[in-house]
Amino acid sequence: MATATKKGIIERPRTTCAQGGALATIGSLPDVVAISHAAEGCGGNLSGAISFNSGNNGEGYCGGWQIPTSAIREKNVIFGGAQRLRAEIESAEELIDAKLFVVVTGCMTEIIGDDVEAVVDEFIDAQTPVVAVNTPSFEGDAYTGYELVLEGVFNKYLERSDEKDPKLVNLFGVIPNLDPFYRGDLEEIARILRKSGLKVNTFFTPDQTFENILSANKAALNIVLSPVWGVDFAARFEKKHGTPYWVTDLPIGAVASERFLKELTQHIEVDAGRIDEVIKEESDRYYGYFIRTLDIIVNAQFFYYAATVTNSSYAAPLAGYLKHELGWQTDDAYVTDILDKKRLERLQAAFDEAHTGAELILETDTKKIAWSLRKRHPRNQGERYFDQHSPFFLVGSSLEKYAAADQGALTLALSYPVYNRMITDRGYAGYSGGLRLLEDLISVPVAGK
Repeated sequence: MATATKKGIIERPRTTCAQGGALATIGSLPDVVAISHAAEGCGGNLSGAISFNSGNNGEGYCGGWQIPTSAIREKNVIFGGAQRLRAEIESAEELIDAKLFVVVTGCMTEIIGDDVEAVVDEFIDAQTPVVAVNTPSFEGDAYTGYELVLEGVFNKYLERSDEKDPKLVNLFGVIPNLDPFYRGDLEEIARILRKSGLKVNTFFTPDQTFENILSANKAALNIVLSPVWGVDFAARFEKKHGTPYWVTDLPIGAVASERFLKELTQHIEVDAGRIDEVIKEESDRYYGYFIRTLDIIVNAQFFYYAATVTNSSYAAPLAGYLKHELGWQTDDAYVTDILDKKRLERLQAAFDEAHTGAELILETDTKKIAWSLRKRHPRNQGERYFDQHSPFFLVGSSLEKYAAADQGALTLALSYPVYNRMITDRGYAGYSGGLRLLEDLISVPVAGK
């Protein structure tokens, strides 16, 4: 069972408020622009915290310090900020090239009670549509902001369509920036699905347009690549648009990808023979590369005790990959999301199904993670027969470099925040991603030769 630590002050948080997650999500959607109804520093500071701590991937069009904002101040706290929002929407309509504006709110405007929906309703006939999403910090963290934006764009803005494309699927559950490799992961999943004969909406990759958003209500299936995030949204999507959903882990490596493709046939009509062909072709290529790495892995004895520190979406897939593909002894899987009981139960069920052998531990505080690792993996203090977990590999975020140094462990940053790497189209999902992850992991000890 998962264990959780006592609540308290979080040092070096691994998330932002709901508006931060909302801005990250909106900024990755094609031709969609956010309007921040909050204090003037919120949009820029939150976008900076998200984009530069997620592989230094930048701001994008009308992101970061370019985000339109109502920039409310002290007088608006007293007299209300509705007029400031109204003026900002008018300005955005005039100056910004977009297909949809999404108004997101901050704590201050929610506390003073601005009727954002009423202001947005005034623009029902505007050239560019406008929707409102309430995203104060007391609604939740960045992951909640992701779900709130999905709700606003796909369930609120999109109308229901009874016309369905039997080969079209939507991908959800991979959170922009909070999953630093989200673009590469989505592209790889889309690649193997298209190879299997399906059409795919990823929404957040560079090949997508606003037309992909408009076609989402015609999909035959929503695939939620997380046991935790996007599940409730997908249930509401099904209720409005009539599209069923399938909740599964993000597959990493050949073993998980083969299982993913075989389970796909249970949820959408697809040629089973073609699926078998894809699995064979991809597996042959994967192991053709993989087997050549064994020369250095076996000869140099690159086998490790391991611990992971990730969000809930990556916890089971990563621990499963380390155990089933690399044969590493993965003892601990720290999950840094802030989860309620229902989401924790979903995560635990997914983790049990993955058979990783690791203990699932909920902890958001960086210092407490380091303390826990020190307790669970004590170092040899000169005892002759000390059973030390060595060599040790800590796979987490950039923050884990301190705990790794304390443990004498190797480390690789792949979970938010990642600020010591540049990430463009790199991803760890699927067949190609599994090879990249192997390459990146083994490059750490190789670099020290």
